[in-house]
Amino acid sequence: MITSKILSKQKKINHGFFNRTGGKSSGIYKSLNCGPGSNDFKSKIEKNLKIVKNKINKKSKNIFLMHQMHSNKIIYIDKNFKFSKKKIKADAVITNQKKIPIAVLTADCVPILLYDKKKNMIAAIHAGWKGAYKDIIKKVIKFMLAKGCKEKNILAAIGPCIQVKSYNVKKDFLKRFLKKNKENKFFFKNIKNTIHFDLPNFIKSQLKSSKIIKIEVIKIDTFDGKNNFFSARRSLKLKHNDYGRNISIIMIN
Repeated sequence: MITSKILSKQKKINHGFFNRTGGKSSGIYKSLNCGPGSNDFKSKIEKNLKIVKNKINKKSKNIFLMHQMHSNKIIYIDKNFKFSKKKIKADAVITNQKKIPIAVLTADCVPILLYDKKKNMIAAIHAGWKGAYKDIIKKVIKFMLAKGCKEKNILAAIGPCIQVKSYNVKKDFLKRFLKKNKENKFFFKNIKNTIHFDLPNFIKSQLKSSKIIKIEVIKIDTFDGKNNFFSARRSLKLKHNDYGRNISIIMIN
């Protein structure tokens, strides 16, 4: 489990960015696969989620997971929220409730954990390029501000994800981003005559444009096998028919 330095200083919350170490799954899912959307054995995934929950807080409720779909849809869990077994389709979750661990699943996309230390409100965001392009980060910040949070009090941790050196893209991908904003050219690099996209820096810029200044970027490349994270892109390269999911989690104590 990897932790953020700025979030670790906050005593009212627990959090963690988990790689694939320390779980029960085997084969291409070895070992801490937390993705119910994968074809791994459901019993193994449940055991893995329990391992993660116990690491965060043994007395907490079950981990709240969404049915992620690369959207800009958000969920807010307040005291009146009705929990059901059916997963809600969304890519960000915000709460001010204690002992409810909220989490996102990734396999190269960016996990973002937010905490307003004065309002005691947390958020977990799943941002691949599609969600980031659709401004999910700005939408979450706007929602938190509407609930009384202040930009100066929000701490942001950008977790392990695919880094620029591993993220080569096609020309039409670049064109899409330039069409939205010509200044997006800054987030594209030419490496060995191929176009590469700097997703974590693009996300950092979106946080900054929402006036968030306390930002930590954990520069760990999920594509690089030695870092021991699940990676959809690496699985595709290895011709695997599926891949596991990394979990990133935050909870108010």
